[in-house]
Amino acid sequence: MTTAARTTTTLTGVPALPPLLLRGALLTPLKRPRPDADFPRTRLVLPGLRVDLARLAAYERVCGFPTGADALPVTYPHVLAFPMAMRLMSGRDFPLPLPGLVHTSIGITRRAAMPATAEYGLTAYVEGLAPHRRGTEATVVTELRAGTDLVWESRSTYLARHRTAGHAPGESSAANPEALPARAEWRLAGDVGRRYGAASGDRNPIHLHPFTARLFGFPRAIAHGMWTVARCLAEHGTPDAAVVRADFRAPVLLPGTVTYGAKDGRFELRGDEGRLHLSGEAGPYPA
Repeated sequence: MTTAARTTTTLTGVPALPPLLLRGALLTPLKRPRPDADFPRTRLVLPGLRVDLARLAAYERVCGFPTGADALPVTYPHVLAFPMAMRLMSGRDFPLPLPGLVHTSIGITRRAAMPATAEYGLTAYVEGLAPHRRGTEATVVTELRAGTDLVWESRSTYLARHRTAGHAPGESSAANPEALPARAEWRLAGDVGRRYGAASGDRNPIHLHPFTARLFGFPRAIAHGMWTVARCLAEHGTPDAAVVRADFRAPVLLPGTVTYGAKDGRFELRGDEGRLHLSGEAGPYPA
C-alpha cells in the first residue's frame, strides 16, 4: 500500500472528551480492525498551550509527585495530549473500535526539564498499525515543543482484540519474570480512578465505579494504566533528561493492594500472588 501524505490540522483549543467518546462508541459497528487497514494521516497541532496549574497540582497529588515545583512530571504531557489522541482514535477513518481499546505500552523521551509556567505546542498523530498475537495494535505519537525545540515525545500502543489468522508479535500472557526487590506496598482506595479521572480528564467508565466497570467485564473498577506508571515514576524518580518505557500487563482492581518493586533502573507493580501488572524502566537520556 502506498504511504499517504500527512496533512496538518491546527486546533484552536483542547478537544472536549465526552463528544469524542460518544462518537467513537457510535462508529464502533462500522469498524473492521486489521493490521493492513488504512489509518488517519492527520497531524493535529495545538499551539500556544498553557498548563492549568490547579489541575496540574491535582494530578501531582493523586500520582504522588511533589507539588509546587515549577516542572511538569515526566508523564504529564500525555495527559495534556490525551484529548487530541482521542480525537484521532474516535474518527471514522480510524479503523480500530474505540470501546475496548487497551493501552498496552508507552515509551517516553524527555530531553530537558519542562517548566510548568512555559508555553508549549502539542502535536499528535497515528504512526501506524501492526499485527499483534491478540489483534491489531496502533501506535500514537505525541510531541511537546517549547518554541521550535522538541522537549518531550511519546509513543503509545493501543490494542484492539480480534481473531487473528496466525502468530503475530506480542508478549506472551504467561510471561512473569522474577520479581524485583519490593520497595513499598500501596493500599489503593476505591476512588483512585475517580480522583485520577478528575485530574486527567480521562473518565472512562471502567475506572470510575464497580457498576460501570462490570458493564465492560471487570468485577470492580480498575486503575488507569497511566496512573500506575505515574505513581511508580513518582516513587522511582527521573532525571531532567530521561527515557522511560512501560508495559501494561494486567489491570489493577480497585480497591486493592499492590507492591512496588525496583532495581537498577527497572520498576514494576505486582498484586496478589505476585501477579505482574506493570513493568518498566527509566534512565537518563543519552547525552
